[in-house]
Amino acid sequence: MESTGGPYLNTAAVTSPVGIARLLQMTFGCTTFSLVAHQGGFSAAYGTFCMFVWTFCFAITVFIIACEFTHLHSCLSLSWGNFTAAFAMLATLMSVTAAVIYPLYFVQVGCYPIGCEVRDFRIAASVFAGLLFVAYATEVFLTRAKPGQVTSYMATISGLLKIVQAFVACIIFGALVNDSQYGKYVATQWCVAVYSFCFVVTVVVVAFSVTGKTALLWFPFERSVVIYTFGAVLLYASAAVIWPVFCFDSKYGSPRRPGLCAKGKCPWDSQLVIAIFTYVNLLLYVLDLAYSQRIRFVSHI
Repeated sequence: MESTGGPYLNTAAVTSPVGIARLLQMTFGCTTFSLVAHQGGFSAAYGTFCMFVWTFCFAITVFIIACEFTHLHSCLSLSWGNFTAAFAMLATLMSVTAAVIYPLYFVQVGCYPIGCEVRDFRIAASVFAGLLFVAYATEVFLTRAKPGQVTSYMATISGLLKIVQAFVACIIFGALVNDSQYGKYVATQWCVAVYSFCFVVTVVVVAFSVTGKTALLWFPFERSVVIYTFGAVLLYASAAVIWPVFCFDSKYGSPRRPGLCAKGKCPWDSQLVIAIFTYVNLLLYVLDLAYSQRIRFVSHI
């Protein structure tokens, strides 16, 4: 075996600002799910989601640190810069969601009926969950593309927005399956088709960037992504008009929340969530289109 001519271990993976941020992510993540598993406790879909977020992010962070420390990432068929940037953005979104959900559903001021010890463990877990979010957000801040810098596409504003767009689409899908009654009209079914199409294409764009396979495509990837983003803006603009009309106009739906609608199981609530995040994603795609005019794709970093 030939010598690589360099050190076998990359100490910068744990001593650089980004490396320190990842060590903090690993520490805070392990502490958070350990506190919850030991005494804090969790239940229902909300608690399971939070535990999944903390354990998943912890596992991938350990994998990234190990690969960079041992140089094993050079053996993987991935665009490592794109992969780490995409994961950092995804982990930031997932961790902030868990940091909001867990204390909202499991933390209380008084000790009854769970007991003071359990309450204290849940409060501590919530604090470390917040610190975990800060650690991932710090990595995104440190690794984002700077003006004039040649970097991975996923580290640019446009690349990071792709992750946020997909995450927002997942929120929309969650509201859709929560008795949103989207099958009531063909128009609302069109909106679901828009959400699904844009989500799938966005995920494909991220996947090609992360795997570094963009150069193998027979069409210009950069131009195709910009054209798709423009199309996504038009599609989301149509959904932003159609969905509120067919859900909140008195001719088709209800402009106000029905008084007898059960909390947490009301179609009107789901429709409102979908409407709000439709506008959020429309704004994200518009920003993406604006920033995509100022970048050049780099798939092999």
